[in-house]
Amino acid sequence: MAEPSRLATTLRALRHRNFRLFFAGQLISLIGTWMQNVAQSWLVYRITGSSALLGMVGFAGQFPVFLFSPLGGLIADRHSRHRTVISTQTAAMILAFTFSALTLLHRVQVWHIFVLAALLGIVNAFDIPARQAFLVEMVGRDDLINAIALNSSMFNGARIIGPAIAGILVAAIGEGWCFFANGASYIAVIAGLFLMTIPPAVKRIHEGSAITHIVEGFRFVAQTGPIRALLLLLGLVSITGMPYAVLMPIFADRIFRSGARGLGILMGFSGIGALLGALILASRREVKGLGRWVSVSCGVFGLSLVLFAFSRWFWMAAAMLIPVGFAMMTQMGSSNTLIQSMTPDRLRGRVMSVYSMMFMGMAPAGALLAGVAAERFGAPFTVAAGGVVAIAGSILFGLRWPELRSEARQLVLAQQMVGGAPAEEVTAQAEPAAEPAPPAR
Repeated sequence: MAEPSRLATTLRALRHRNFRLFFAGQLISLIGTWMQNVAQSWLVYRITGSSALLGMVGFAGQFPVFLFSPLGGLIADRHSRHRTVISTQTAAMILAFTFSALTLLHRVQVWHIFVLAALLGIVNAFDIPARQAFLVEMVGRDDLINAIALNSSMFNGARIIGPAIAGILVAAIGEGWCFFANGASYIAVIAGLFLMTIPPAVKRIHEGSAITHIVEGFRFVAQTGPIRALLLLLGLVSITGMPYAVLMPIFADRIFRSGARGLGILMGFSGIGALLGALILASRREVKGLGRWVSVSCGVFGLSLVLFAFSRWFWMAAAMLIPVGFAMMTQMGSSNTLIQSMTPDRLRGRVMSVYSMMFMGMAPAGALLAGVAAERFGAPFTVAAGGVVAIAGSILFGLRWPELRSEARQLVLAQQMVGGAPAEEVTAQAEPAAEPAPPAR
């Protein structure tokens, strides 16, 4: 048989019908999500003019992920991940339409933004573990690495389009229509989820209390050296490096004098780099070497942030955000792939809840610190300091990883031996073969 083409290898997870439905719906929905993110940041900054409040809104939107993700992971392991994702996406849609109504009716106040951001954070605490764990049910273990990478490429493709559209819409007709567009975009992903073919869930016997099961997930992470190291580095970068995005309105307005349109361009350039990183990751067929990718990409991320922070020409700064996005995506995607490849399916939701805590749950503390630091020392110094910490973290991880590589390899091999088929294949195997059609006359 001929070797599959590079394009076929990169897109191989799309051969699964359920994943195609998920991919199409999420792509539309995520464009709306990025539009709302940019519009919300600009709305807060327009109303208050405060970098500290930008950080506080980021804190309000992401801290619930840290608090409630363990419960979200427990639900993802005990109940249907498919139904859980439908519920969370519906709740997010209702919140987006509420935000739109308040803004278009000129009733929105700062406290409304805080409350809606916090409620969306609670929804995400249940959505992220379930959605990440649901990937393996759609494509099976063989195509998991590709599904994670394509999911990330979809996220970052939307990150290019969404901010660009938001920058135009905010400048032309205001933030409210961006929130409305986000609410309408959820219809696509909810429709795709309902159209999926999902076999009846296998009932699992759960011994022990909910607390016992949550503790079991934390214990597995704490006692598994490679997963623990990956998550600690992820948490470090989330609290020190990732808040650069929260401060982006300050760069767009005070430093580059480019307004909402400039904010959309800056966020879009970061998305271009992230999309390139996701596509390169999608072309890989194995997890070998991903630990090195994590270390190197974290260092590149930190260095690029430092260079961006001290750029004073708009297009030079925008260009520096391409390697920022590329390296960020490579580290996050490689870490996600390695962690899921080493995790048993019965613990997947709970382990991914810890991933959510490190990836999104630590970011609010970073956003709050970054907002306060930017008020006192300025946004460029704050972003550069985060980059330096990321570089230090990459060096420490790079020195530690060779000792953990053998354990990581054994964990990956153990999960590959367990195997796993996607939902539509399980359904097909369970149904009897259809009677052959009579020959045409």
